[in-house]
Amino acid sequence: MSHDTNSDTSVDSHGSYKSYLTGFLFSVVLTVIPFWVVLGKPDIPTGLKIAVIFGMGAVQILVHVIYFLHVTVKAEQGWKLLSIVFTAVLLVIILAGSIWVMYHLNTNMMPGM
Repeated sequence: MSHDTNSDTSVDSHGSYKSYLTGFLFSVVLTVIPFWVVLGKPDIPTGLKIAVIFGMGAVQILVHVIYFLHVTVKAEQGWKLLSIVFTAVLLVIILAGSIWVMYHLNTNMMPGM
């Protein structure tokens, strides 16, 4: 039997130690920043704090998809591109849904408001 070795799929699809380490470091940094915004109590407006927290969460999802799931724009018959589009749609649904739920919980559950 012949074993086809295609350099694009054998090396890029599994990642390397450097790729995993880079993804891990990005994940740590993208986790520490929101923790600092919440626990460090910097003197910035609440809206900006929320934007930073959600922005770092969105970027972290993309880091996980790229560095750990190895989904890139280099499409194999359109499936990887479709995966990126699906990830973007899920990202929008999760972020918008979280904001909507938190807004309505704050409006309906806070006494005296």
